[in-house]
Amino acid sequence: MSQTVEAQPRKSVLWSREHRLVTFGLLLVVTLVAFENMGVATAMPTLVAELHGLALYSWPFTTFLVASVVATVLSGRLGDRRGPAPALLLGPALFAAGLAVAGVATTMPMLLIGRALQGFGSGFLLVSVSLLIALTFTDRERPVIYAANAAAWVLPAVIGPSVAGLVTVTVGWRWVFLGLLPLVGIGVFLLSKITRRLPAHVPLPAGRRAGVVAAVVAALGVAALSWAAQHPSPAAIAYGALGLVALAVALRKLLPTGTMTSRPGLPTVVASRALVAGAYAGMEAYLPLTMTAVHGYSPALAGLPLTITALGWSAASALQGRFLDWSREASLRTGFVLVAVGLVGFGFVAQPWFPAWVAFAVCAVGGAGMGIAMPAISVLLLRYSPEGERGFNTSAMQLADWVGSALLIGLGGVLLAAVASAAQPSAAMGLLSVALVLLALLGVRLTSRWPKQV
Repeated sequence: MSQTVEAQPRKSVLWSREHRLVTFGLLLVVTLVAFENMGVATAMPTLVAELHGLALYSWPFTTFLVASVVATVLSGRLGDRRGPAPALLLGPALFAAGLAVAGVATTMPMLLIGRALQGFGSGFLLVSVSLLIALTFTDRERPVIYAANAAAWVLPAVIGPSVAGLVTVTVGWRWVFLGLLPLVGIGVFLLSKITRRLPAHVPLPAGRRAGVVAAVVAALGVAALSWAAQHPSPAAIAYGALGLVALAVALRKLLPTGTMTSRPGLPTVVASRALVAGAYAGMEAYLPLTMTAVHGYSPALAGLPLTITALGWSAASALQGRFLDWSREASLRTGFVLVAVGLVGFGFVAQPWFPAWVAFAVCAVGGAGMGIAMPAISVLLLRYSPEGERGFNTSAMQLADWVGSALLIGLGGVLLAAVASAAQPSAAMGLLSVALVLLALLGVRLTSRWPKQV
């Protein structure tokens, strides 16, 4: 596929007259979703205890994930048929409704309904935002907006947990949800103005269409794997295996043909998202446990390396956004190399004889790798996607991210149960790091093969 490239980048890509409204609207929505993501995890112990739902502690997260998977697939179908406008308006509306329901919840079922609505809203937004970027920014400009999106996650990652904790202990956990509603209203207003400026969508010849049944099966499969990972037991192995089989069947209809074998081109792009996101999520999920159980860090300090991840991610993403002529294929391969280096460091940090402070360097290097790899994946996905299949392919990419993360976090849970424990996780984390490094190196290998013409 050939690609026309502008001779010179336009000055002030993000804040030029034709882009500034889209830029501001997208960054506001991304920031709000990020704050909610970071804040809910902090407030969850308090709110679950107040609602007498400690036995269902992980269900608010699982419900959100299941709804997000289904909505992502539906949003892809809607985007290919009618463009990004309907989902751009529906997503924030559902997200706001979820915030309101969760904020006034008096029972766990009511909270779960709110979390499901938030998940649906988030899923619709993820795909529609990508399609809006495809319509608004040229191939050469897209690294800049992806860098800005990464930066929009930094402030929530750095201060979100602290702000949510302060809100929870001063005015109550409900305001972690309700406090975002006015800002979501502003976001809806901006997005409504953006959608009115979009050109009329002209449906192109239909490409692949993801089935609703397959989406539901995939969501349940991901949920079963996530639940099994969080609650390791013989029974969990059984329903986790059933979830894996169901997921494998569903993915044949939800991913581009050739993804499982990483056929050069679009399938490699989607497979790369599963590999790099899954490998890094596997480390992020267990690094705080490693810092507390192996090195004696307090819970508050154990999460600090993940803040360094956010900073490294944003800095590297900003760097790639300044060099519009970089080869995105080479950038993706470089990102995999840096992630592999960080994962090697994680394996050493997990051992009690290794200095704990190296975790901060590990997260800086690994975060930089993610900051280079993820924008490259997003750019390449749109570059390799026919216009009529952008929605399907974007939803497939996000689904690959969730599946890869669920599988590798689940692998860590299995290893903890089989060869170690939460109190002494070193052996399990050493084995997990080996698996994660091998997957990152596989990504390096796969991303060395591309079609001759792009």
